[in-house]
Amino acid sequence: MLYNSQEKVIFFIFIVLLQLLPRTAAQCSRSCGQKLNICSCHTTCESFKDCCADYKQFCLDIKPYSGSLLGGTDFEILHVTFEQNINLTCRFKSDILTEGYVDVNGTGHCISPMLYESGWIPFEVSTDGVSYDRSGRWMSVHHSKLNPFHKIILGNATQWQYYGTPNVGGDLKMIWIPSLVKAKTVNVELWGYNETGVAYSSNWEAEWKYLYTVGRDVPNNGVFSFTPQPAVKPYSLWDLGNMRINPTTKPDGARDVNALWTDAYAVAWHLEEAFRKDSAGWALEKCLIWDQEEKAMPSFQTEIIDCPCTLAQARADTGRFHTDYGCDIEAGSLCTYHPGAIHCVRAIQGSPQYGAGQQCCYDSTGAQVLTGDSIGGSTPDRGHDWGSPPYTKPPRVPGFSHWKYDVISFYYCCLWSKNCEYYFTHRPSSDCRTYRPPRAAAVLGDPHFVTFDGMTFTFNGKGEYHLVHSSTYQLSVQGRSEPMKSVSGSVINATRLCSVAMREKDSDVIEVRLGDEADELQVLMNQQVLTFSEQKWMDLKDVFVFSPKPSNVTVMFPSGTGVEVRASTGVMTLTVLLPLEFQNHTQGLLGTMNNDPEDDFTSSNGGMIPLNSSANDIFTYSASWAVTNETSLFTYDSTHLLDEYYYAPKHDPSFIPVFSVAEDLEDPLLEPTLQMCSGEGAEFCKYDALITRSLEQGNATLLSFRSHRSIKTALQSVQSCGWLSPPYHGQKEGTLYLEGATVTFSCHDGYRLYGSQERTCDRDGKWSGQETSCVADNTLAIVLGSVGAVLAVVIMVIAIVVYTKQQNREAKRQQDDKHSSNFEPH
Repeated sequence: MLYNSQEKVIFFIFIVLLQLLPRTAAQCSRSCGQKLNICSCHTTCESFKDCCADYKQFCLDIKPYSGSLLGGTDFEILHVTFEQNINLTCRFKSDILTEGYVDVNGTGHCISPMLYESGWIPFEVSTDGVSYDRSGRWMSVHHSKLNPFHKIILGNATQWQYYGTPNVGGDLKMIWIPSLVKAKTVNVELWGYNETGVAYSSNWEAEWKYLYTVGRDVPNNGVFSFTPQPAVKPYSLWDLGNMRINPTTKPDGARDVNALWTDAYAVAWHLEEAFRKDSAGWALEKCLIWDQEEKAMPSFQTEIIDCPCTLAQARADTGRFHTDYGCDIEAGSLCTYHPGAIHCVRAIQGSPQYGAGQQCCYDSTGAQVLTGDSIGGSTPDRGHDWGSPPYTKPPRVPGFSHWKYDVISFYYCCLWSKNCEYYFTHRPSSDCRTYRPPRAAAVLGDPHFVTFDGMTFTFNGKGEYHLVHSSTYQLSVQGRSEPMKSVSGSVINATRLCSVAMREKDSDVIEVRLGDEADELQVLMNQQVLTFSEQKWMDLKDVFVFSPKPSNVTVMFPSGTGVEVRASTGVMTLTVLLPLEFQNHTQGLLGTMNNDPEDDFTSSNGGMIPLNSSANDIFTYSASWAVTNETSLFTYDSTHLLDEYYYAPKHDPSFIPVFSVAEDLEDPLLEPTLQMCSGEGAEFCKYDALITRSLEQGNATLLSFRSHRSIKTALQSVQSCGWLSPPYHGQKEGTLYLEGATVTFSCHDGYRLYGSQERTCDRDGKWSGQETSCVADNTLAIVLGSVGAVLAVVIMVIAIVVYTKQQNREAKRQQDDKHSSNFEPH
């Protein structure tokens, strides 16, 4: 068939269009996270370099990626240029709309909304207000965990929160970074927070409310001062809230506009005139109302976890407890609400039914501070400070539910008045009598294993393996190992742990692996790389991740499982912490947790080898715990990982390690190695130093082993006898209530001590001696006089009874004698 020139051109265009159609059909509009036929919209596409051409246009990167859950953060959409006249709209969680805009450079912006939850929030972007075909994710952050540079700072927080109490007044000052609000002038507003409805019912709701504007058309220069005036009702009824600044161009109380907020605080400065006239009396009245409200609510204390007995336990139990940022020994122990404490921790998980929290505080000796002894003692919380999934509703709203039920009431009863007995009646310290430390296992060096039951061995296989598996708790922790290199760069016949992947039930899959930089760890969530440049703590789906620096990552699951990963000298060290509930419910290379190391070498098929097995037999046993592609939790986002681990056997049978290293007297490295490697962990230290030809590596292994031993020591069980109260009209000396501790008692002048003057906490968890009491001297005299009188009466009665009995016996004898004489023969 012959074609003329015009037909040839049309045919050519048709062919080109046909070639373009598949690519158009494969674009990433509404397809982010998917791997398409000819290209990919999945996060791994950048590693494989097979991203669709419009990947960055529709699967959005943003800066900053996080901000306060109160909203108002202006973030940029990266890698996309928008037209100036479009209707840019942002939609969060499928139904929360906020305004967007395009700046003079064509960069799109969204404003984060007010949310009642923390964690990753999905959002979509529309350019016409109808079709939301671009998507990304925004991290909503607990406001107190936000960097101070991203919120309003109160000039003197104590002055703000005690304003109106005796000797506290004057002007109030606040400061902020002007560039974070895109406006020349701003309004300064007061917002209040409350929770309304029937407690623990479906109509219990959280409420944020704009109250009034404190300053209008204020120059956006980062400073504002004002002289507070008492508010009138109903505004003065709000005693908990935040200050907000936002552009003057926005209506009063407009939601989801570019803004900055203070932390939550007690808004004493705006309370009614009655507070300023008699703050203590006003606060007592509020305290009594709170006391009655608490009595009407169900108790939550029976379901919260008990506090660790010592500071060492609290800092080591990282799967269940984390530093309370309000009292942190690493930050100088500025413990405003806990005088006398140097460090506090909070239970990571909210309680199952009520979402309640636990706080545990410790003094400079490492002992727990109890509310029975100090206003700075540990207190449980009806509202967990960090919130509790699924968040959004009382009492699970991060930060603010805690302020509503546990903090503002502390102001009522303890800080604005001196009636702490009401507060501590409902918030008594947990005294650690039911606390049970977790069990710890470790993988360190190249690589050496310490099981939960304390058995140690070395396994230098190459592959991916089950470290911990619990079908009962649906927990899986897997490890990937790779060949090590010597200091000269040559591959040696030993391996190192290079990646750990984990999941509990339906949680996000977390993978921690060695990064490209020295001693850097890379964290992935569901195969997507996380960055901790803005936030060190992340609330994810049924899992929390904390990374204070690139070489440290801690992962925490709802069961209380903690997984710590550390990077040092190019090697990964792993610690797994399991609560005692996992007893008899674990399998894998870290053994069966049951206090019996004899069965720790139990293979995946149930076979068992003895503890004194050869290195070769241990190698064969360990290989049985290789994962499969179906059970693997790892990410394969490079051709290297695909070739070495996905398409290859999960345990590489061709890689045979060096099981032991001979001590060659001619080796110049031997003597310094032997000098360095001593005590517990010496064998691991020697092996690693000699096999890698690196004293640094051997020393790192030794330090890791000793660190694990320190954790085990810190987590040893401690017996507690519980709090002892001082006697009425007396005092006690001693606030330690653990095994071996002694508490002594004395009485005030005019009183005498009865019972034990000294009591010691015994091994059985009981106090020695008898209960102590103090009795007034005049009371004693009366008692003794009364006792004397009673004794005299008793003696008299006894004497009468005895005399009467004697008289009766004598009369009976005489009668018997007379009767006998009448019957004598004459």
